[in-house]
Amino acid sequence: MLARYTRFGIGGPADIYAETASAEVFVEALRQARASGLPYVIIGGGTNLIVSDQGFRGIVLRFTADGIASQGSAVEADAGAELGAVVDYAIARGLAGLETLTGIPGSLGAAIYGNAGAYGHSISEVVETVRLFDGERIAIRTGAECEFQYRESIFKRRKDWIIFSARLALRPALAEELRRGADAILAERNRKFPPTMKCAGSIFKNLILAQLPPEVAAQVPERVVREGKVPAAWFLEQAGARGLACGEMRVADYHANLIYNAGAGTARELRELVADLKSRVASRFGLELEEEVQYVGFA
Repeated sequence: MLARYTRFGIGGPADIYAETASAEVFVEALRQARASGLPYVIIGGGTNLIVSDQGFRGIVLRFTADGIASQGSAVEADAGAELGAVVDYAIARGLAGLETLTGIPGSLGAAIYGNAGAYGHSISEVVETVRLFDGERIAIRTGAECEFQYRESIFKRRKDWIIFSARLALRPALAEELRRGADAILAERNRKFPPTMKCAGSIFKNLILAQLPPEVAAQVPERVVREGKVPAAWFLEQAGARGLACGEMRVADYHANLIYNAGAGTARELRELVADLKSRVASRFGLELEEEVQYVGFA
């Protein structure tokens, strides 16, 4: 069952599931999957993954290498390494640049794929190079070549590009100060998103104020704008999202952009709840919210 590989804890089985910590073995498995003619998909840690209740009729591949090392002020880590482990590794060595990402679940590869960030900073700020499979060969791309934008990267458009590892350019700092700051962020994050909660964190992307229609931007209180972005939660709150539910999938009553599995929730219930929230915001503001999550096994 693919449910075990998702933070929501939902999803049916795959016809074939294979994982490896070797980039070369992974590339060969990917080539065989392509040659088979069967549908295939590549997954990471499953933090932002929604898998159909029927599962995936095809091949699921997962890269699991999780090594972390440092060279001077740079950290090199495999895509399968937990982002939290990479953050802690850097902090322990007095290397700054990742501490605001503490507590964000998932793997380093997924963080680069979605340009994860928090508190005004994104991982794109420190990505020096990425080692990847570009559909034909294993290659190195610079951070600039990853074409990062807010919660976006070239990897979302080039599904045939697979991240294997990255080199992160950090800067020296006092480990004790970094740890104090990270612990404060972690405490706040755990308050909003308890580690045991079956959720993907925020379900929708925040919106960039400058890109909103003028009549919508005029409705947004200045106090909610952060780094030029308006939290999707604000729009959802105005649309009455807090506390809504569909079966066992529920919107937190304290955070309108947090959907969690309260028990035996299903992917169908989650999809219906997401559709309801998007419809409410579209009706109220004329905006189309965009999910941060990825879907697997749906038509």
